[in-house]
Parts: sequence; structure tokens; C-alpha cells
Amino acid sequence: GLCHFARSARGCTVARGSAEHLFRCKRCLETHTTRSMASRRRRGMLQLLLATAMRSAEPFQRASGAVPPRARVAPLRALDSFMLGRLDEMRVTFEEMTARLADPDVLEDMDLMMKISKQRSDAETTVNAYETYEGLKEEFDGAEEMFREAGGDAELKELAREEMKELEAKLAAAEAELALLLIPKDPNDDKNVMLEIRAGTGGGEAAIWAGDLVNAYTRYAGSQNWKVQTIDASPGDDGGFRQYTMEIRGESVFSKLKFESGVHRVQRVPATESQGRVHTSTATLAIMPEVDDVEIKIDAKDITMTTARSGGAGGQNVNKVETACDLMHHPTGIRIFCTQARTQLANKELAMQLLRAKLFELEQEKQASEIREQRLMQVGTGGRSEKIRTYNWKDSRCTDHRLGQNFNLDKVLGGELEPVIAACIAMDEKEKLEAMAKEAMG
Repeated sequence: GLCHFARSARGCTVARGSAEHLFRCKRCLETHTTRSMASRRRRGMLQLLLATAMRSAEPFQRASGAVPPRARVAPLRALDSFMLGRLDEMRVTFEEMTARLADPDVLEDMDLMMKISKQRSDAETTVNAYETYEGLKEEFDGAEEMFREAGGDAELKELAREEMKELEAKLAAAEAELALLLIPKDPNDDKNVMLEIRAGTGGGEAAIWAGDLVNAYTRYAGSQNWKVQTIDASPGDDGGFRQYTMEIRGESVFSKLKFESGVHRVQRVPATESQGRVHTSTATLAIMPEVDDVEIKIDAKDITMTTARSGGAGGQNVNKVETACDLMHHPTGIRIFCTQARTQLANKELAMQLLRAKLFELEQEKQASEIREQRLMQVGTGGRSEKIRTYNWKDSRCTDHRLGQNFNLDKVLGGELEPVIAACIAMDEKEKLEAMAKEAMG
């Protein structure tokens, strides 16, 4: 149809909404700006309208020297150069890993391909979020520039202002998401765990309290659809457990339970108390991520292998031919002199088998030592003063001393630990973000 200004003094007879119409009729431009753009917000059309409006505003601006004011919106926090640099590096690495997955040498090595695929998958979420952020930032900068160049067109400026406000909210959300994604991920977060609960200070009541904690964490694991298997249990004389170990398997188990390690203190009148006095007892929790299988890799550069003549039974062969094998592993100082077999090749193979067995034993001892140290760091001595959380029966209150927050006692012991764990995760993320900020300033 024709423009609704067709009967006006200007006599516009161009089909309404066409590009030719928008360029030729400034009066129609003003009306269509409010009618169509307010509803559709199409950036391409907005640029077209702006170009036309600027041509009509140029004479006034040259005559008056007026400068269009900036949009009245709150300034964006914007990611700092340190974080942007890390995001750029991550994107480059992501693109390199994508290219490597097409490399025939990588495709032939299944283990390497799986490793690269896992690393690429871990980075993909962050890279996609960064690209979304960049797109929103570009749109915001464009809308801001349009606002500044809108001149005296109040309606067009209002449209640009609304666009900026909408994009500002999206940018703030994208920045918050990126900040969390940049926090270094704990390599153990996706692992299953061994949860160990031991009775601490308090005698029989401590064992009963340990049993209450076993029930609470078993219920919580059930609410997360995790699988629980009892590994070891030592019942207490008056009930509960002196020591209890369970394996918990499922999705991201360690990422949630790692904050539960430490001394859990209870204040209540125990069932073993005849005078009605409040006792303070403790139980310790240790959360240990599953240990990866020990893999032994021997670098040829680390060993020296020589041959020598053997002696003893075996006839002339062992006395005249160098069948014995003398192997030295330089990093550990392990030396193996092998003469058991009658051939040099067999002795070499046997020496390498013995070396692998000894290195395997050393790695297992190392892992066991690390686990013991990790457990001791988590639980301390089990004393009352080393608590991370206090469960007060009188006030029906569970206090997490790291958070400085109170939670409902009945819900926590009923397995509703998600609010406590979520608060611990939030605190951990905040501390890591503050550390990143200090690193950026330093």
C-alpha cells in the first residue's frame, strides 16, 4: 500500500516500508522508526535509518556546534586485559587441538586422540562463552556509537538507549560466566572418592556420632544418584562406628565432597550419659579421590645395559658366551644383574621385567605415602578445637565455621547437605577469583 502520508503536503507516493521509501521520505522515516524498529529491533534497518537521519541533522549540527550527549547507562565492568589474554590463549590452544584431531598420526594413536579430545571438550565451553561475549560486546559498542551519532533525533536515541540497556544486562551475565569458567579446574573434581569417617575425641559417644555422619552422607549420596559401597567398617561398643570407609561413585563426586574433610564436632547429651550433661565429641572425615592406575614408562636414555659372562650350571655356553645382563636405572640407582636364563636375550627381558616390578613398587609406595599425608592434612589430630563444623543439639543448629553460617540441624543430618556444599563452593570460587585479581595486578 501507499504511505499514510500520501495525502500530505509532501505527497509521498512510494510504497510504504521499501528501502526507496525510507531514503526519500524523512517524515515517514520518523514514524517508521518508532512503529517498526521498536518492535523488531533489527540492527541492519537501524543502521539504514541512522544514515538517513544523520544526513538531515548535519546542517543543524554544523550551525549550532551541538554535540550529542552519551547514553545514560551504567558503565560496563568489562573483563580486564589479564583475563582477556588468558581467554585469547585458550582459544588459540583450542583451535590447535581441533587441528591436531585431523592429523593422521593422532588418529592412529587412540590414547593420544582420547587425551586431546578430552582437553578440547574441557575448553570448548569457555571458548564458546568467550565468542558469545565478544559478539555481545561488538553489538553494544555499535549501539553506543549509534546513540552518539543520532544527533537531535530523540526517538532514534531512545531506541539505541534501550538496545544498550538490554545488551548491558546480557554482557554482565556473560562476564560473570567467563570469570567462573576461568577459575583453574581441580584435576580431581570428576573423580570418585573414598570417604573415611573415624571416631575422634569422646569415647563411645564419638563412635555413635560417627555413625550419625555415616547415615547423613549415605543419604546425601543417594539424593545425588551416586553409588555407595562399604569398604571397611569397625562397629563401636555402644553403637555407631569407630571407623567406617565407603566408596562413592558417580558424577563429579570429589568436586562436591572435597569441602567436607576435617573435624566435625557435636554438642549434645549422649545416650551413654546418665546425668543429662552435654558432651562435646568429634569425628573426622577424610575425602580421598580415587588413585589412577600406576603406569610405568622406562626411557631408554635412563638405563645402561651391559653383558658379561655367567658362571655356574649351563655348560660351556655360560662360561664362554656373555649371557649375563647387568642393567642400571640411573634416576633411581636400581641395579639388576641377571644370570638366571641361558641366553643373553632372555636375561635382558628378565632384567627389564624386574626393573618394571621394582619401579611399580616404588610408585605404589609413593602414592600410599601421598594418600597418608593427604588424610593427615585433612583430619589433623581429631581434637575438638580443630573443627570445621559444629552440630548443636540444644539450638538445633549446624554451624560451618569457615562460612560463618548456620544451617538447620535436622535437615543436614537427614542428608540435605546441598545448601552447605553450595555455599562452600561459592566461597572457594570467590577466593580463587580474588587470587586471580591479585595475580593480574601483580
